[in-house]
Amino acid sequence: MSTSEPSILIVDDREENRYTIRHALSRAGMQTTEAANGREALEQSRFLPDVIVLDVRLPDMLGYEVCRRLRANPRTAHIPVLQLSATFLTTESKLYALESGADAYLAQPVDPLVLVATVRSLIRLRDAEQKARLAARQWAATFDALSEGVALIDDGRVRRCNRAMTALLSVPYGALEGVRLGELLPTYFGVELTAFAPDTPMVVQRGGRFFRLGTCMLPDNDGTPGEILVVADVTPQKQAEQALLLNERLAATGRMAHTIAHEINNPLEAITNLIYLAQMSPASTGETKAYLASAAEEIQRISQITRQILSFNREAATPVAIPISELLEDVLALSARHEVEKKVHSRLELDRTINLQGYPARLRQAFANLVRNAIEASAPGGEIRVRVTRSVMRYGDGETPAVRVSIADRGAGISPAHREKIFDAFYTTKEQKGSGIGLWLTVGVVQEHHGKLQLRTATASERHGSVFSVLLPLP
Repeated sequence: MSTSEPSILIVDDREENRYTIRHALSRAGMQTTEAANGREALEQSRFLPDVIVLDVRLPDMLGYEVCRRLRANPRTAHIPVLQLSATFLTTESKLYALESGADAYLAQPVDPLVLVATVRSLIRLRDAEQKARLAARQWAATFDALSEGVALIDDGRVRRCNRAMTALLSVPYGALEGVRLGELLPTYFGVELTAFAPDTPMVVQRGGRFFRLGTCMLPDNDGTPGEILVVADVTPQKQAEQALLLNERLAATGRMAHTIAHEINNPLEAITNLIYLAQMSPASTGETKAYLASAAEEIQRISQITRQILSFNREAATPVAIPISELLEDVLALSARHEVEKKVHSRLELDRTINLQGYPARLRQAFANLVRNAIEASAPGGEIRVRVTRSVMRYGDGETPAVRVSIADRGAGISPAHREKIFDAFYTTKEQKGSGIGLWLTVGVVQEHHGKLQLRTATASERHGSVFSVLLPLP
């Protein structure tokens, strides 16, 4: 940008010409430097004067060649050039000078007022161009910095789109320019252009991702309407909505199961008493008593299940003492149906002397997630192992007593591509069968209890399976 005293480089091999030009420009408040030939002019141009006043006839090269070299150099290409000549005065000479890169052309001798006015005009034009370039760079930087994909549509075609748009669609930058909007929408989003209404966003699903699409009209200065297409990846929001809905359904199911289990207890007690009376009746035969004993066992099993359901959904307001082995037995009892369906059996190795402080309902949910995953990972006829042992947790140089709960399966194992992501929210390898929040919630529960969740897994053909170990500190 020009200062209050613009700097002008005067290039002429004749001292008297340089003096005349210098005198006129200095009286107008401009600073001047001088060069006597083309080589000196190119060297002085490195200091980036505001304007170069350049004579055409120079001893080492013509001013046309100097101008071409200035324009070829990115550092000096923006400097305005005023060419002067006392000999090259034909129209062809003027045209040649302008085509060589000159911004203006005057004949010598030049009127000092015309010279000053022309130089000031070139400075104003240069300042305006710099402001326009700066505004364009700022606009382009802002355009590309937007997180939403934005495409400018003109005459039904993409004229320009930002980097976020190409990143969302996984295409090279600039690859969408010239593509018709009526082709882009079906190809990348599976919707037709006719499905859009201006200023009315819509959400579409494509390839497991959710996109919010919207268009709005943008009138140009000449009144010709254009469009802006805005695309945002709303997959995390949709997944959060689905997770919230799932959580509400699970909570409602838990409340319903709690209510049913509570209401079943009363008739169960009555049936238990009636069976006892029937067993004690003198009229009961041996065969009848055997049937009644079997019925009493089934009633006892139903009663145990109802107690487990009631305890599973009953949360403590503060941490309480938890017999960890009993808690895991409750979890496995409620998972028994899944084991039967998958033809999987469980092997328990429990230390019944270990109690910890925590929230029973949350821990049950965490271990239920791990047990369910182990069952689903197992092949039919396989085995899962649940083991509770004493251990320690190390913090720097110190350590604290802990309980280790290990849940192991003999499934295919977890591939390296999935190991780093399985604890992320909404990441699932079960496609439509999983929500992707089970392990994520389990990590949260373990961290809430100041514990650690560890994974060991193998995928080799001769040795495969996974072991999830939960370390929880003991009081």
